[in-house]
Amino acid sequence: MNNAYELFTAVPKQHNCAQAVADGFGDHALSAAMKVCGGGNAPYGRCGALHAALLLTDQACHEELIREFTTAAKSEKCKEIKGSAEPFPCAECVRLAAELVEKFRS
Repeated sequence: MNNAYELFTAVPKQHNCAQAVADGFGDHALSAAMKVCGGGNAPYGRCGALHAALLLTDQACHEELIREFTTAAKSEKCKEIKGSAEPFPCAECVRLAAELVEKFRS
């Protein structure tokens, strides 16, 4: 079991969404690289948690992983997720991304 959600919600805050997912799976080098990927700053405007999940899984499963993430969060883009009439909380994006890494990681 990973601890991405706990890392993201810890006080004081030390992880953005992408870092929490990376560190939750013990990839500290990836976590350091993900420092700039929170708050909608991941490539393509993606949710940072989703971006980290994609980097932690094999490319062969990315289409399905993105599909499952967007079904729950209603978008893969951070600003759309946060700006919708019914926003999906960042902590839930982290939880979902971590669950999908567990599901699709080889």
